[in-house]
Amino acid sequence: MADSRLIADQLLVGLGGADNIIDVENCMTRLRVGVRDQSLADVVALRAIDNVIAALPGENFQIVLGPGLVDRVAIDLEAARGEALSEDSGPSTADQLADKGSAIRQQNKQRNNTPVKNVLRRVSNIFVPLIPALIACGLIAGINGILSNLATSGSVPWLAGLSPIFGVMSSGFFALLAVFVAMNAAREFGGTPIIGGVIGGIIVAPGVVNIVVWGQQLAPGQGGVLGAMAAAILGAYIERWARRWSPDVLALFIVPTLTVVLTGLATLFLLMPAAGWVSVQIGIGATGLLTTAGAFAGFVLGGLFLPLVMTGLHQTLTPIHTTLIEQVGYTTLLPVLAMGGAGQIGAAIAVFFRLRRNTSIGRTIKGALPAGFLGVGEPLIYGVTLPLGRPFITACIGGAFGGAVVGLFDQLGYTVGAIAIGASDLSLFPLLQGSHGWGVAALGYASGLIVAYVVGFVTTWFFGFSRDQLISLNSEDTIDAGLVPAADVAATGGPDVRAPVLADSRNRS
Repeated sequence: MADSRLIADQLLVGLGGADNIIDVENCMTRLRVGVRDQSLADVVALRAIDNVIAALPGENFQIVLGPGLVDRVAIDLEAARGEALSEDSGPSTADQLADKGSAIRQQNKQRNNTPVKNVLRRVSNIFVPLIPALIACGLIAGINGILSNLATSGSVPWLAGLSPIFGVMSSGFFALLAVFVAMNAAREFGGTPIIGGVIGGIIVAPGVVNIVVWGQQLAPGQGGVLGAMAAAILGAYIERWARRWSPDVLALFIVPTLTVVLTGLATLFLLMPAAGWVSVQIGIGATGLLTTAGAFAGFVLGGLFLPLVMTGLHQTLTPIHTTLIEQVGYTTLLPVLAMGGAGQIGAAIAVFFRLRRNTSIGRTIKGALPAGFLGVGEPLIYGVTLPLGRPFITACIGGAFGGAVVGLFDQLGYTVGAIAIGASDLSLFPLLQGSHGWGVAALGYASGLIVAYVVGFVTTWFFGFSRDQLISLNSEDTIDAGLVPAADVAATGGPDVRAPVLADSRNRS
């Protein structure tokens, strides 16, 4: 296992020291480090650190480490930064520290205070913590399906006793998913998580079947995760409002009671009917889109997914996936979107063979491909295809053709879906399900993967590089110097990125 503290200490030096770091955040594969002065960061040294797949300079410095390791390094980097700041604080006065803190807050506010970033961050913070549970319960459900089939066929009859056990393990979380979503939403919007859980519990309570609203009988779970999220956000605002005027001695009684009562009434009479309608429309829209125009829709969705991942916009799809899983038991969008990562794998393999002399790029690809085959595409995006320019476009083309194949299966009535989110590429196979069972869904998904791999490889091989870029990237002088002229990269139609992103990338895990 990689030494996360050693990596953190090296990153601290490479980023220009503790005083140059504004904040440290991380997603599933990347560190996002805000820096004050980009010129103080040693990009070459950062890319030379063991287990660093790629380092992308900017006001918000991005360092690709891969899943698991990035979480540990983020914690250790914060700790190392705090220790360094405490040691270097010396004779700083309270006014100086206050000014420094005010400047940091203002810089963060200006950089991150955009509507899109705010929405994405908050939606992501609500749903991303649930992904491990979604994957676990989805895999257990898949195992239970195999056990049930074996028991029903009579080939292994004693497995019939195990099926109910695994069924409870897999279904318990999904039965209370609205509660967990509401707890996370309350926390994210400044409320008390347990009160958010109580509000979410209203939505799934069996007793709602006895309530008639606007002439409609409510059903347990109506509105699903969308209703739970909206209710918990409303509850957080009501709770904060109540705390502002409630006397301290009575706050323990007034605030939670008033929050639950007011939010509960709004949830039952407004949010559950409205969110229920929206959820139904999402299901109808997604199903209708793939049923009537599956191949075309799959082509568009599969081709656009990598740009969505690059910008972080893919997180906004999480509530849609979750809603579809609640409604029909699986999401038909995820297998289509997963083709984007498959196209990138094909493109990366083509890059590996086209740039055989560039051992640095080869090491990066070798280190990032295993994660790619398991559905984690960001190391390949930021370490290989995006910096090169054209290979990112050809990867999107591979994903588009793979998405068209999966969409065609849906259009023909052989639905391909996933019973959980968070997995992709090969790791999605155990989570597949559809209108004709796992076998047909797996056939459709595998067909899409193969097409995406092949098209991504072929288009990258023939169109991924200009002649000058091939010569430059395979040149010993270029490799040794660690540079490719920016004009060569810009000529590919890709971003104006210098080749150290590639030539100096390392992954020696």
